[in-house]
Amino acid sequence: MNGPRGISSLRANNHPKIPGTSQASRTRRRPVSIRRALRLSKLPGLGSFWPPRKRAARRWTGWVGRNWARVTYARHVEPTWLELTHHQVAVPDLPLLFDGFRVVHLTDLHASHRVPTSLLMEAIDLANAQQPDVIAVTGDFVHAGYRHVDRVARIVSRLRAANGVYAVLGNHDYSVRNALGWRRFPRLPETIAAALAGQGIRVLRNESVTLRRGESALHLVGVDDLWSRVCNVTRAFQGLSSHEPRLLLAHNPRTVNQLADQRCDLLLSGHTHGGQVNWPGLGRFLLTKRNRRLAAGMYRCGNVSLYVNRGVGFGFRFRFQTRPEVAVFHLQRAS
Repeated sequence: MNGPRGISSLRANNHPKIPGTSQASRTRRRPVSIRRALRLSKLPGLGSFWPPRKRAARRWTGWVGRNWARVTYARHVEPTWLELTHHQVAVPDLPLLFDGFRVVHLTDLHASHRVPTSLLMEAIDLANAQQPDVIAVTGDFVHAGYRHVDRVARIVSRLRAANGVYAVLGNHDYSVRNALGWRRFPRLPETIAAALAGQGIRVLRNESVTLRRGESALHLVGVDDLWSRVCNVTRAFQGLSSHEPRLLLAHNPRTVNQLADQRCDLLLSGHTHGGQVNWPGLGRFLLTKRNRRLAAGMYRCGNVSLYVNRGVGFGFRFRFQTRPEVAVFHLQRAS
């Protein structure tokens, strides 16, 4: 009876011992839980739980993952994700009959093989759904050349407003890509203006129209693109009463610097696309420092309310935090 027990005891006693160790130290330690590891890593003096190389790898992986997600979103989601914005604008001397007058603003359609027709059609339908009194389109109907002129004219012919659809031309409609004013297609602006006029859209080229309700008047003024070197503000405002409200359509927001002492209650513009990219840590880096001052949204320049629309189309399919836009302005009498 004692034999097996003695053999077991002998085997146990014959287990080799490691000098300087105890039985407790030879037992397997419990693995540290993730929660406990994270708690220990935050204790003063203990440093981070993860070794430096692993921490750097985790940071790099996180940075790559975040920016890859941003690039994917900016390429495939935001360029065709239209945003409808509403703005209340107080206008001095606005006649009672024009109180609540609704203006829908589109700009920078950039018709090309890159911009889907479905995006342009969606913008048109969204504009019509606002039941506008006037629709204003401030230029860059095409991106380049003559190829898409007739197509974009047919698309915008679907716009409907109680008091009409009005437009001005942009730098791309003049085939001008910079402030130097050089034109690649000299007859392009006339071709676009004729195509739009043929679809019932009034193109204002340094001129104005007066909208009337009874004896009350609201002046709608349009100027040619600033880079085209044919923008003439004086001619456009000629003969208008300074006691009656005025709305100005101009593709380039920097046209506001040409107004001098001309009364302008609201200036609608585009051109910048809002920079098209507003990247975390970099901002609107595609715009020059000068153009970032009037990048997107509402600005107050002296007595002028200036709005810079982010536009509908694009030159290259990439937008981040600058969604394409259809803007609605509700005119109100200033108190």
